[in-house]
Amino acid sequence: MKKVSTIVVRVLIVLLVTIVVVLGTLFLSLVKIKNGPSESAKNLFITTIMETGQLKFLASLVCTDEEIQEIVGSNAMQAMDATVDTSLITMNESGTEGESFDVAEEFDENGIRIEEVSGRTFFAKMMIVKDPSKVSVGSIYPWADYGKELDKLVAESGAVAGVNGGLYVSSGNSGGSPLGVVVQNGEITYNSPNSINGLYMIGFDNNNILIIKDLNGMNSNDFSNYVAEAGIRDAVAFQDEASDADNHFVPLIINGEARELAGQGSGANPRTAIGQRADGAVLLLVTDGRGYAGHLGATASDLISIMQQYGAVNAANIDGGSSSSMVYNGEYEMCSVTFYYQNSSWRLPTAFVVKGGN
Repeated sequence: MKKVSTIVVRVLIVLLVTIVVVLGTLFLSLVKIKNGPSESAKNLFITTIMETGQLKFLASLVCTDEEIQEIVGSNAMQAMDATVDTSLITMNESGTEGESFDVAEEFDENGIRIEEVSGRTFFAKMMIVKDPSKVSVGSIYPWADYGKELDKLVAESGAVAGVNGGLYVSSGNSGGSPLGVVVQNGEITYNSPNSINGLYMIGFDNNNILIIKDLNGMNSNDFSNYVAEAGIRDAVAFQDEASDADNHFVPLIINGEARELAGQGSGANPRTAIGQRADGAVLLLVTDGRGYAGHLGATASDLISIMQQYGAVNAANIDGGSSSSMVYNGEYEMCSVTFYYQNSSWRLPTAFVVKGGN
C-alpha cells in the first residue's frame, strides 16, 4: 500500500512540474511577443488567437483592446459582394468535365485525387473531385444533442470521402446543432439565415455549380423562396464577420477574382475550404495548425494562393479550427488538431461528402 502511495505522489509531482513548466514557457513566450522585437510575430499571434473559440483572452495579455482592434483591422479583408456567374463553369452532359479539363490529370476509381500541399506555417491536403454531382451535404438530421465524427458521417451517407461542413454549436464538443442554414437534396433541413450576422450559404445548385451566397437581410421565408428559385440542392452556412468577437471569413475567389486583403487577411489556423474549377471539378482543402506538427496554420492569403494554384473560379472558406478534417476510404487524411481527437474529428452535424464511383 505504501509503495502504491509513493508512486501516486511521484506521478502527481511530475504532473505538477509539467504544468508549471508549460505555464512558465507560455508566460515567457507571451512576454517575448508583447515586448518584441518582431511586430509581425505579434500581429500574427493576435490575429491567430482571436479566431479561436476559447483562447481569445490570451490576446489581452499581450495587447490592449484598442491595439487588438487595430491589429485585426490591419489584417482584414475587403467586402466582396460579387454574385457567382454560373456561365463560367462549363461541364459536359455527364457533369464531369468541361473544355478546360486537363486530360493528363489522373483520378482513381472514385474520380478522386489527393495531393499534399506545404506552406511556411502549415501542411495541407487537397482533394480534387472530378464529378461535382458526387459532392453533397451529409448530416445527422434529424438534429440531436450530439453530432458524429466525420468518418461516421461519411459512412452513414453512403459516401467514400468528405470534409467537415458548416457552422455549428461547438461548445462542449456536442456538435449536434447546425447554425444558419442546411439544404440536403433540395430540402431545407435547417432554416435560420438571420440568426447570426454575416452568414453566407455555400453549396451546389441543381446544375452542380458551387454557389457562394450572402444571406444578409434574408429571413426564413426569403431563404425558402431563394432555394426554390435558384435550385439549390445541397448547402451549409458559414460566417463572414471581421470583428474581434468572431473574425470569420467566407468568400476567397468569386468569378476568378481574388478577394482583396490587408496584410495576410487573417491569422494562421487550421482551415477547411471548398472551390470549383472552370471544368466543374470540386476542390476540397484541409490544413493543419495550432501547433500540430509545429505548424500555426494557414492564413486567408494562403488559402487564396492555393485555390488560385489549383484553378479555382470560385472558392470559399468554411468552418475550420479544431473541426478541420478530411476522410477518404474510412481513413483520416487530415484529423482534428485537438489533442484528445488527434486521430479523429470533433463531433459534427454536417459535412460535405463525396459519393464513390466514376
